[in-house]
Amino acid sequence: MRISYNWLKQFIKTELKSEEIADILTDLGLEVEGVDAFESLKGGLQGVVVGQVLSCEKHPDADKLKITTVDLGDGNAPVQIVCGAPNVAAGQKVPVATIGTKLYDKEGNAFEIKKGKIRGQESHGMICAEDELGLGESHDGIMILAEDLKVGTPASKVFNIECDEVFEIGLTPNRADAMSHMGVARDLRAGLSQKGTISELITPSVSKFKVEKRILKIDVKVENEKLAPRYCGVTISGITVKPSPSWLQNRLKAIGLTPKNNVVDVTNYVLHELGQPLHAFDAAQIKGNKVIVKTVAAGTKFTTLDDVERTLHEEDLMICDESGPMCIAGVFGGKTSGVSESTQAIFLESAYFNPVSVRKTAKRHTLSTDASFRFERGIDPTITEYALKRAAVLIQEVAGGEITSDIIDIYPKKIEDFSVFIHFNKVNRIIGEEIKPETIKKILASLDIKVISISDAGLGLIIPSYRVDVTREIDVIEEILRVYGYNNVKIPAKLNATISNALRTEEFNVQNIIADQLCSLGFNEMMANSLTTPDYVKLSEKLKAEFNVLMLNPLSNDLSAMRQSLLFSALEAVSFNINRKRSDLKFFEFGKTYHKLPASYDEEKHLTLTATGNRYTETWTKPQEKSDFFWFKGYVMSVLTRLGLDKKITALPFENDVFAEGLALAVGKEIIVEFGTVKKSILKHFDIKQEVLYADFNWGKIQKYVSNKIKFTDIPKYPEVRRDFALLVDENIQFEQIFNIAKQTEKGLLKDVNLFDVYQGNNLPEGKKSYAVSFILQDDSKTLTDTQIDKIMSKLQSNFESQLGASLR
Repeated sequence: MRISYNWLKQFIKTELKSEEIADILTDLGLEVEGVDAFESLKGGLQGVVVGQVLSCEKHPDADKLKITTVDLGDGNAPVQIVCGAPNVAAGQKVPVATIGTKLYDKEGNAFEIKKGKIRGQESHGMICAEDELGLGESHDGIMILAEDLKVGTPASKVFNIECDEVFEIGLTPNRADAMSHMGVARDLRAGLSQKGTISELITPSVSKFKVEKRILKIDVKVENEKLAPRYCGVTISGITVKPSPSWLQNRLKAIGLTPKNNVVDVTNYVLHELGQPLHAFDAAQIKGNKVIVKTVAAGTKFTTLDDVERTLHEEDLMICDESGPMCIAGVFGGKTSGVSESTQAIFLESAYFNPVSVRKTAKRHTLSTDASFRFERGIDPTITEYALKRAAVLIQEVAGGEITSDIIDIYPKKIEDFSVFIHFNKVNRIIGEEIKPETIKKILASLDIKVISISDAGLGLIIPSYRVDVTREIDVIEEILRVYGYNNVKIPAKLNATISNALRTEEFNVQNIIADQLCSLGFNEMMANSLTTPDYVKLSEKLKAEFNVLMLNPLSNDLSAMRQSLLFSALEAVSFNINRKRSDLKFFEFGKTYHKLPASYDEEKHLTLTATGNRYTETWTKPQEKSDFFWFKGYVMSVLTRLGLDKKITALPFENDVFAEGLALAVGKEIIVEFGTVKKSILKHFDIKQEVLYADFNWGKIQKYVSNKIKFTDIPKYPEVRRDFALLVDENIQFEQIFNIAKQTEKGLLKDVNLFDVYQGNNLPEGKKSYAVSFILQDDSKTLTDTQIDKIMSKLQSNFESQLGASLR
């Protein structure tokens, strides 16, 4: 939000520098993110002064040039300036750009006035035309100024160039009361009061408001009082729509608004001045001279000011006439009912609309306007009529006309102020410092909070209705603290701390341990949005659309559902990086998945690893190596080893439609991690053309098995033996079948079964593939003999041949 310092000083008189004001506002919670300079004319005519032409003679070497001597009023000798204007003459008062002055062309490009020679004659400056100063379009000759001007007067004073400083305030959503210059001035008054400077809040006068004639009455009917608790209006006739005067345009330009015409500019001015949105209707376009505030049938078409036809919802509050909608209440005006150059009479609206209704309508139609920004956060319902009078007076000032009706004010149920009781002991306990009751009362008074009762225990208060964020005792304490000053709360000399006994296996500790380990292995942590598109469930049969947790009021369709899987967030990150020429990636993420089950909602925490591209950065000593399944498996196992689960897990083949090749690791029968190579069909959806490896740890299940007890076994005294088979099997055979047969064949001495290569292609019969499988054998009590080993391997081979039709290659 942009706040003009010159405008702010119309509400509160202060001579403090902008930097001091910025510090006060920031301390009050209105964080000033920057202060920008504003000039109504670029450059501010700095270096341009009023000069007097003392002499003017023809240039000896150019027919169209003249040599002038000009007094600049600086106490120095007159300077010589070569001028080509046909109307320059001795005795004139003229604007002179002195040496070093920067002027700007129509495109905003700067050019500097320098000492030079023109056809052999020195020239020490430039006598300027209108267009050269940016004050007009004329270039027929130089500007001739009034004779009574003092020589040496800065041109910025002659032409009323406004220089301002603009505060960029990072306004938090709860501070609806500060969404205007008057609101910021109220806070500034409280801040200055705390520093010992008592300042009066100067509010604009509306004493000139007067009904001259009652010749144009517009009837108003509010059919939905819940959505429009207060509605005011008045007519103004005989106006002339034209550009606004410079002072009004400068105020709007300073805060980043583009002036349109005098009537619309006044409504925008009052909005930013008082925080009350207004709307002006062309009275001639109101059919039946009647305004009706109501909702309309769903599906009704309505064209807004931006020339977009919108389909209305049954809950959208509309400002209508007898023929149909004219404006979306509190959000956006209609194309046909607005003020134009031909408008001669207007109906001026000032209202208080239900914040929830405006917010839903604005989101529904993806519209965000200055009016909706304020209405949806809650404006002051007590200034509705005052703001209307203020705008009416200003419109008469800049557009002429007469007020031609009484003010209509429909306010059936007054919105009451809030009542709150605060306890002195609670104020001191929360703030951490004892604040005297008199200081508390002074702070509250500076915030327009009335004290209606006083006791030894505390104060009974009435909160003004415009402070929609102050409804509880704790809210009032926060107000007291921010005005008292966070920096004024002393740090105690004694600090108390409690040492808690936190187990090493507590979830956050385990997470930090694993995060540190993965970072040391070259992984980068990512944090993706839990909101995603509901369409991702179509990429996997395991994800169901009916399990989506949908947002009731989503920001967009792409952020309308809670994610059921972390995979797609990871692939979004991979695609984002690859598109920016970063293709060697290793990510990890701790995050949650969300499912809407038939009986309840399910929320699970996961750890995911994602890798793609080359394993390491290219060096001259080492060739590039692509990431592959077994390299990635090493990272998965390193996590489980660090958690102490590597001896508890067993490898289980599994089927998952997101992996082309994958493996599951389980404790007992409970799978705790699934990993593998992501299918190309899924990668294609994200425009990823390189292989991506992905692991999904069920962090909730893992947490159950992480133990604080350290168990160990002796290193085996007897060696393990490895034997390999290269099995030729049908292409529909899965490793799971080989694994199960092996475990059933030898339950005692077979410690592990691993698949370390899969081959399909040349030199194999059609419909066949080769599995390279390793078998680890070990006896804890003695060394295995070749006879025992051969017997086990022979039995395994026999079972593979009989049950799977396998053969050795």
